[in-house]
Amino acid sequence: MALKADAFGAGERVVVIGLGRSGAASCDVLRSRGATVFATDEKDPSALRGVLGELERSGATFVPPAEIERIAGELTSAILSPGVPLTNPIVRRIQAARIPVYSEIEVAYRICAAPIVAVSGTKGKTTTTALIGELFRHAARKTRVGGNIGNALIAETAVATADEWVIAEVSSFQLEAIRAFKPRISALLNIRPDHLDRYHSMEEYAEAKFRIFANQGPGDAFVGNLDDPRIGAMAEGDGASRIPARAYWFGLSPRRMTTLYVRGDRITYAPPTGDPRPVEIMPVSEIPLVGEHNVANVLAALLVGIVAGIDPQKLREGVRGFHPLPHRLQPIATQNGVLYVDDSKSTNPGSVIAALESFDRPIVLIAGGKSKRTDFRAMGEAIDRKAKAAVLIGEAADEIAGAILAAQIVRAASMDEAVATARSLAREGDVVLLSPGCASFDMFASAEERGETFGRAVASEAALRG
Repeated sequence: MALKADAFGAGERVVVIGLGRSGAASCDVLRSRGATVFATDEKDPSALRGVLGELERSGATFVPPAEIERIAGELTSAILSPGVPLTNPIVRRIQAARIPVYSEIEVAYRICAAPIVAVSGTKGKTTTTALIGELFRHAARKTRVGGNIGNALIAETAVATADEWVIAEVSSFQLEAIRAFKPRISALLNIRPDHLDRYHSMEEYAEAKFRIFANQGPGDAFVGNLDDPRIGAMAEGDGASRIPARAYWFGLSPRRMTTLYVRGDRITYAPPTGDPRPVEIMPVSEIPLVGEHNVANVLAALLVGIVAGIDPQKLREGVRGFHPLPHRLQPIATQNGVLYVDDSKSTNPGSVIAALESFDRPIVLIAGGKSKRTDFRAMGEAIDRKAKAAVLIGEAADEIAGAILAAQIVRAASMDEAVATARSLAREGDVVLLSPGCASFDMFASAEERGETFGRAVASEAALRG
């Protein structure tokens, strides 16, 4: 249950740690609620110039990290932005002063009057979150969408009313510092190797994801992927006791525990109570997204909608009208019979594998960037199996190349060079696929900038060749 409306309001003295999108939004919301707000960030002040101006206009006060102890004695709480780990020195100093530290989504939950649907997973969570929002809106449910999807969750929950739904994409980073965060419906899509530059092991990473349902109760619902080994292990036996909510399971094939599954080419619902006869929801062929992994994403979104009481016909219509999101297997051009696809949001090897498996035609892959210390061996096997060539960029190029045994390997120093090289290797009927499998920060400010640079390079290459 969310706290009373004046929580984190007048009388509170809060420091926001990290001034990215979520941190800046936290400052704005807390100031609007009457709290005294301080903010700090380890970035060079020159990189924060624009943010600091906004802080000053909102009435918040910037405190350099070296001066945190000066205000610690008067603080009532600290708000942690998603990119800042609990092991950060500033956080440790705040904790040493016995100041409670909350994640941004924790505060967002505590001030929220609306029920929350929370979605997490290694890959597919943005698409699934956006799709759930579309399904709820199509069913005439008042809906707000926020979180890791691009706009801060706290900005949405601060204005949400009790007759609305808030659909939230939440990351493992955001879940690390929750205390009472309790969505009405939680959904966990998959757990694949990722962020091992932040977590010591896959087990630690998975445990961060499992916090999404930790505070739920019998009146809440959990939607899980039975096909994922780590998630599916909680469907029966000792693992089932870990999920305190009512659990609903989806999978790509019918199994004893699946509530929603694919039979033949039809998505089918098996009601867990009442009339047990299966109900056909829609054919897989109507899904407007590419790849088997997106079928799983649609299953998750549909099952959330069913659990929320939305009519299956409305859900079918909502899926049919959905459009691919930018930088997620997004076709951007066809030139001389070659399809160019932007999958820049692919930042881990599992996403690259899923992207490669989505096409039944020759692929020239553009991959690479800043490694998250993940293992590229499975990605290399998929490249050998599905790609005719790999054009490698960024810091991880050599590491990825070491995992490729059969496919042709070419290196490029820039996105323009990568696109020109891929174009020279591609033939009519091929796909040029940007699916990096790495973070973007060695060459670009964000995955979005990387994808936009790819799009401009494709357009420039077309103009050059006239």
